[in-house]
Amino acid sequence: MAQDSHDAPDFAAMSGDAVLQHLQVTLDGLRPEEVRHRRTQDGENTFSQAPADTLCYRIRCAFINPFCIILAIVAFISYVTDSYTNGFSAGGKVEAGIIVIMIVIGGLLRFSQEIKAKHAGDQLRALLHTTVTVRRQGKCCHIAHTELVVGDIVLLTAGQTIPADIRLLQTADLFVSEAALTGESRIIEKTAAPAAPAAGRTAPDMAYMSTTVLSGTGLGAVIAVGNRTRYGKAARVSRPFKDSFQKGTRSISYVMLRFIFIFIPLIFILRGLPDHHWSSALAFSLAVAVGLIPEMLPMVLTACLAKGSISLSHKKTIVKNLNTLQGLGSLQVLCLDKTGTLTRENIVLEYFMDILGKESHKVLDLAYINSFYHTGIRNPIDTAILSCAAMPRRTDYYRTLTEYYHKLAEIPFDYTRKIATVLVGAPKKQPILIAKGNLKDIYKRCTAVAYENKTLPIRNGSFADVYTIVQDMLEDGMKVIAVAVKTFPKGTTVIRPQDEKDLTLLGYIAFFDAPKPSARISLEELKALHITPKLLTGDAEEIAKSVCRRVGIPAQHIVSGADLQDLDAAAFDATVRKNTVFAELSPEQKVQIVQSINRQPAMTGFMGDGINDMPALLAAHVGISVDTAVPATKDSADLVLLDKDLQILATAIREGRKTFTNMLKYLKITAGSNLGNIISVVMAGLCLPFLPMTSLQLLLLNLFYDALCIVLPWDTVDEEDIAYPKDWSGKHLGKFMLLFGSISAVFDGITFAFLYYMFIPLVLHCPVFSAALPPVLQEQYIRLFQTGWFLESLWTQIVILYFLRTSKMPFIESRPSWQVMSVTLAGLFVFTGLLFTVGMPVVGLVTMPAPYFVFLPGICAAYILCVGAGKYIYIRKYKKLL
Repeated sequence: MAQDSHDAPDFAAMSGDAVLQHLQVTLDGLRPEEVRHRRTQDGENTFSQAPADTLCYRIRCAFINPFCIILAIVAFISYVTDSYTNGFSAGGKVEAGIIVIMIVIGGLLRFSQEIKAKHAGDQLRALLHTTVTVRRQGKCCHIAHTELVVGDIVLLTAGQTIPADIRLLQTADLFVSEAALTGESRIIEKTAAPAAPAAGRTAPDMAYMSTTVLSGTGLGAVIAVGNRTRYGKAARVSRPFKDSFQKGTRSISYVMLRFIFIFIPLIFILRGLPDHHWSSALAFSLAVAVGLIPEMLPMVLTACLAKGSISLSHKKTIVKNLNTLQGLGSLQVLCLDKTGTLTRENIVLEYFMDILGKESHKVLDLAYINSFYHTGIRNPIDTAILSCAAMPRRTDYYRTLTEYYHKLAEIPFDYTRKIATVLVGAPKKQPILIAKGNLKDIYKRCTAVAYENKTLPIRNGSFADVYTIVQDMLEDGMKVIAVAVKTFPKGTTVIRPQDEKDLTLLGYIAFFDAPKPSARISLEELKALHITPKLLTGDAEEIAKSVCRRVGIPAQHIVSGADLQDLDAAAFDATVRKNTVFAELSPEQKVQIVQSINRQPAMTGFMGDGINDMPALLAAHVGISVDTAVPATKDSADLVLLDKDLQILATAIREGRKTFTNMLKYLKITAGSNLGNIISVVMAGLCLPFLPMTSLQLLLLNLFYDALCIVLPWDTVDEEDIAYPKDWSGKHLGKFMLLFGSISAVFDGITFAFLYYMFIPLVLHCPVFSAALPPVLQEQYIRLFQTGWFLESLWTQIVILYFLRTSKMPFIESRPSWQVMSVTLAGLFVFTGLLFTVGMPVVGLVTMPAPYFVFLPGICAAYILCVGAGKYIYIRKYKKLL
């Protein structure tokens, strides 16, 4: 019975009886054996909202990325070149095997952390909307939405997220938001009458998975579940690429590849010209180029990201994708709503008044009836109005009032009309339409006003007359809505949006939307992090201005949704760039603003929790939601906060920048050191009659160093490095590599000269290396040289880590963490001690004489002084080190 969502138009055109017949079901529902059979055939009603939530996608991301691809190529080249030059010895296999092991370990580490994040997100999604009401064997029961099968008879109510594609069979004032599916905020009235969808629209008799019931009730038959639903198929199509981490990774990879492509032909030509042994020259050039790549880069980066993710999980933040941490580290602009973010979610009813500002219980009573019978998703305004029933001596009054008036029909609130309307009736009275909503939108539908039991026409009036009455309240930050009525002929039971005209304005209700005590402090923390907050709200300009004044957001000029409507693209972008507060916005305008910020370009975050926030959340580089958000919005977010508080977000951003900084430390320092080694190998290869270090020894050197760098995620980070957004790209990587790689190469050259002309001849009691030396002595000479450079490279790489990890004075102004200190120093002594073991001759290394360990500290001290000077020059020119 499985049906693709492509079959939905066929179901839409069928009658209800034909649908039931096709699905082989009755309104009484399925029998247990039928449910089991269909579940076996169709599977569970589950799907992955985004490709990153599928197991295959996460495996692909963990093991197939630019760095891993480069390493795989390196392993292949290492194996082929070494096998070619050494007759398929074990050396190439060892090198290639080590690199492959690094790829596997890094991939598994990343995969395990991604799965943990996924499971945390799944647990959050399970907190809300986990059950659905179905009819089976004539009885209503509640089941998990994952247990739905094709043919189930489902009952829909207001506030419910529709769990599958459903052909509606019965409806009563059923209005649905399809923002999760179409990105549009308008509401759709659904009916059970067969009708094919209009061009570009959804079918009116179909309720689609992930859309939300705003009001009314419905009953329908499930026609598709899981990935076969319209939403399931749309969600599995990759959304527009917005992962800046991957872009930055590609940029860094290109920088390294450029160096590789420069060195390969250069070394090939210089090495091959003297003796014209071009095959050996090619093998040598490829082997040397291999040394540029930080072999453990994927593993170290994943360790940094995993450490950051775990830290955030302890700080009420769930990271659904490890790469989100980079987005947090780079975040420059944060778009946020007012209610629940800057202000309390629970607003307080303060005033109810007539058109001249005099207290009016009639206005409150009609607003109460409207909120009481409004079956759409409850909002803070409805909650505040309905709380009046708890006032002393008012409970019985409001119970009697709602018993006297009964609901006939309604039109729920939507962001296009900004009005909630109900039609109510009473004995021996004409039906009354009660509308409450935005001041401007109510007023433009009014043709009269009511005052002291009199109805007066609006003649040559303007909205300024209304504004005069409520101006003080709006400027104080109060939220004001209008209440209007209209009488209909007896027997009226249906209303449409076009009936919301010729209304009579009765008065206003005012609410106090108090800012959160932590809002000002949180915004100051964000500003200290050099993040620009932009307020995007649907409330009136005056309310937005008042709230901004209270929480400290500059609001000299507020841009309204109306101001943005007629702007061309260039003017729109300029307006968004210059201003930080936007009011009276539709959900579509929020999306346009986010997209405009992206074009600046700037790393953009959007924080939202409503169904209408989802399009803007998807458009942002970092989508942020909370665990109380509607499921569709929460599923679409990259980051889920367990508490809707900007202080938690500020903490998450700081953690993201710490993670980012530690990733940059490893990348820049290691890449610069590796480049220095390659330059040194090139110089020595051109000047010396033997290789200064074999490719296996280079790989072992990098492996020792990288193993110690695994501890970098636990390093401390200077406040200056957290204060500004980070840029994950290869923009300055090449310059950093060239400067510090060249300094490293200079001291390698000094070490070469010392070993070749002084130390080794003195130790071996022989002249400088030449072909005249006995083969045994030549072998000793080469091994001592290679071991000496191996030690000097290892010591300088580790020592310099302390000096390039910070732009400050090491150990005095900036101390490394105890983990970094203990692991690196212990590793230095352990790896040095390995040279005194019997296993090192296997890789061509030997025990160095004791006098060499007098030279090592001296060369390291001189190297530190030169690196310090280079760091000073680099910071003056580029304003930052990392």
